[in-house]
Amino acid sequence: MSVIDESELQRQMQALPGWTVVGGKLHRELAFANFSEAFGFMTRVAMVAEKLNHHPDWSNSWNKVVIDIVSHDAGGITDRCVDFASRVNKLLA
Repeated sequence: MSVIDESELQRQMQALPGWTVVGGKLHRELAFANFSEAFGFMTRVAMVAEKLNHHPDWSNSWNKVVIDIVSHDAGGITDRCVDFASRVNKLLA
């Protein structure tokens, strides 16, 4: 899998509301009503990660979840990263 070039990434970002590129990674910060909702969301995201065999860098503090997605093997953002972010957005719909 190859890294998406900058112009293609900008085009694909239009379909990823809530996501930005920070430090060469797809980045999103989310807040939930409480820890239980945040953890439940993380559990659903973990299932997506396992299905795609693509695992995010992420953190949780009480009701907040921070997600960074990058392909370490490819050295940047790939189509699989964009697919992952899109699937995360669908979990929030």
